[in-house]
Amino acid sequence: MKLPVLFLGHSSPMNAMRDTPYSRNWRRLGSALRQHYRGRIRAVLAVSAHWCTDGTAVTAMPDPRTIHDFGGFPQELFAMRYPAPGSPGLAAEIRSLLREHAVTADFGWGLDHGTWSVLCHLFPEADIPVVQLSLNVNLDAPAHFALARRLAPLREQGVLIAGSGDIVHNLRLMDWRAPDSTGNAYEWAQSARILVNGWLENGNTQALTDEAAYPPALHLAAPTPEHWRPLLYAAGAAASDEPLQIFNDDIIGKSLSMTSVVFGHDALFEAA
Repeated sequence: MKLPVLFLGHSSPMNAMRDTPYSRNWRRLGSALRQHYRGRIRAVLAVSAHWCTDGTAVTAMPDPRTIHDFGGFPQELFAMRYPAPGSPGLAAEIRSLLREHAVTADFGWGLDHGTWSVLCHLFPEADIPVVQLSLNVNLDAPAHFALARRLAPLREQGVLIAGSGDIVHNLRLMDWRAPDSTGNAYEWAQSARILVNGWLENGNTQALTDEAAYPPALHLAAPTPEHWRPLLYAAGAAASDEPLQIFNDDIIGKSLSMTSVVFGHDALFEAA
């Protein structure tokens, strides 16, 4: 059975400890995945915006640490742990699939907040092994997408591929006076959200990866590439004609999107 692919708009790490419409939908999604696939999910392969490296790496330790890669948040957030096991075996499989990329086995990273702040809602029991794949800063959008295509066979081997980032992520222009407000988003942020949603719904992977043709609104939405690139991994691991379900499709603080996507199902769960 082929597993779906996820893209999760993770936004602030505070979502890890908050009960919000977004975290409730992640919990609904996790419950639906458990119910639909039962014991067939043997591991999660996460691609987070928060692990960028010179070259490609994959976590290969049996017990990845919980990384608190942020500052200025309550102590309760720093006290959180997500003690999911790693999977050296899956790391070896990934290195074999991507052997032409000379992927490094990493034993020092762990699970950063792009991964654990959403997985703590999807799979709160932390009983499914998790491996992270880094974002190689030397690759362009087509190369990231092509690498994700190579990972697609893992879906039929019990691996849930999950990209974690944000389609719209411009912290410089964010309204910090109302960071959780869903009203009055910038026009360019809404335009980028609608444009990208349309590309996804129509399977337009050419537009998704053609960086030279991105319109100004998308450059404002993703002024740096690290939060955008996990979407390429999710879309790349999915077939262009697969159904999908978009949820959490809000922009908060005028310039940060929560948009999340399930590739491979159009109604896996009922989102609020």
